[in-house]
Amino acid sequence: MSESVHVPVLLERVLELLAPALEAPGAVVVDANLGLGGHSEALLAAHPGLHLIGIDRDPFAIEHSTRRLAPYADRATLVHATSDELPAVLADAGRKTINGVLFDLGVSSPQLDEAGRGFAYSYDAPLDMRMDSTQELTAEVIVNTYSAPELVRILRDYGEERFAQRVAGLIVQERAKEAITSTLRLAEIVRSAIPAATRRTGGNPAKRTFQALRIEVNAELSALEAALPASLDALALGGRVVVLSYHSLEDRLAKQALTARTKDTSPPGLPVPLPAHQPRFRLLTRGAELPTDEEVARNPRAASARMRAAERIRLDED
Repeated sequence: MSESVHVPVLLERVLELLAPALEAPGAVVVDANLGLGGHSEALLAAHPGLHLIGIDRDPFAIEHSTRRLAPYADRATLVHATSDELPAVLADAGRKTINGVLFDLGVSSPQLDEAGRGFAYSYDAPLDMRMDSTQELTAEVIVNTYSAPELVRILRDYGEERFAQRVAGLIVQERAKEAITSTLRLAEIVRSAIPAATRRTGGNPAKRTFQALRIEVNAELSALEAALPASLDALALGGRVVVLSYHSLEDRLAKQALTARTKDTSPPGLPVPLPAHQPRFRLLTRGAELPTDEEVARNPRAASARMRAAERIRLDED
């Protein structure tokens, strides 16, 4: 995919939110989901004194972004890792604190557009869905080996599929006849499991199942649960975090993590707040910011984006 086609989501707003934390020479920003490197390139161009640490589990993303960010090679460190490995990545880079961090969550454009990777239900492809092609677990393994209760749990928890029981039951029934190995066959099985009245609205009925499998294959939510608090711990005073989410599960985790750091935890009824219980962060967005109509028209993949941001205003007590 060429850079001319790739449009980073909410780019101008991301730059605006992170800018105050990145102006000083020697500032460090982490792009925890590097992808095609669009946000990283813009951040490096906007801040000549900035050092960027880019993390991605997809070897293609690292390879692509290494080429894209070649003009900034002396100010960019790109690491093949998952976001929940952030503390180790920072330790290896010799960085105890950072000034900014960006989470651009979800599946990237090349992962969706490359039919053979099996992320999309609109292409016939092997059931893969691995963001990191070096790992063993694939969607095919899950679909053909997980028990019915395990499939129901995944579909309910990660896909918010209200017909999880029916979908899981039909998957188990069909795989007994022949292993389910292709995206189109799985999509058709899901379609058959969903009541006809429900299929008439809400887009492709396989969407929720494919989302659930992708999250399970890549352990996306558990990675975010670990990575986001770790990044907040690493932020220096005045440091900022921006989180771009693309479905309610991600956004809920982001909201919970940021809300926990922006609340006064003093016991109720005290005449004055206790300093040790004062918020360490303040929210920079009111709720989840949505893309404008102009943004969606320019970049349709921004349609489901939800953005939250916060700034560190106090350091932890020793």
